[in-house]
Amino acid sequence: MLDVDSVDVYYGQLQALWRVSIEVDKGEIVALVGANGAGKSTLLKTILGFLRPRTGAVRYNGERLDTVHVNEICTKGISYVPEGRRLFYSMNVLENLLIGAYNKSSREKAKETLDWVCQLFPILKEREHQMARTLSGGEQQMLAIGRALMSRPELLLLDEASLGLAPIMCDRIYDAIDVLHGQHIAILLVEQNVRRVLQAADRGYVLETGHVRLSGKSEELLENEFVKKAYIGL
Repeated sequence: MLDVDSVDVYYGQLQALWRVSIEVDKGEIVALVGANGAGKSTLLKTILGFLRPRTGAVRYNGERLDTVHVNEICTKGISYVPEGRRLFYSMNVLENLLIGAYNKSSREKAKETLDWVCQLFPILKEREHQMARTLSGGEQQMLAIGRALMSRPELLLLDEASLGLAPIMCDRIYDAIDVLHGQHIAILLVEQNVRRVLQAADRGYVLETGHVRLSGKSEELLENEFVKKAYIGL
């Protein structure tokens, strides 16, 4: 489904990614892990068209993404949950969710999709008229994911799903991710909580200073000595 092929990405003259290649197949969860500054968010911005690779290519279902405008990319079945959530805090929960149904096909199915999202996160139904800024951190993360799901994506890019959340809220987010996995939505999941994300994912990539250091099945990465020492603390 998603094929990032040997991309070099720069901020001005400063290179951030070197020959990075990753793949995400239909319906699978792929983990992208690494320390702060490893290039994880840069890679997501490249997939979404906010950054353009100087060399290499980004393809989605066989179509080049790195040659089209970011507005067009958003209509192709890809949704993004940014780090920090980026909600509309002066709007209520329902208004934030409905903004996620931004294309014609998703607007036509908005009520049906809203019911589906509220089944996934029942608290959003309870809080639908509450201002987004008054929600807890975990509730805001649920709202950010719910908004992204309102376009009924085939691929969800999720940046730092559990950052700053209490353990119980982290559990609820990962329970929802497991449900989405069962519904065959592909997820590229960026996380610093390496053990947790690899337990949830089918495969993973370890980014280190803009390079893919390791890749493989999640269970293999969990047993890798470098991953244990550098990221899990064993």
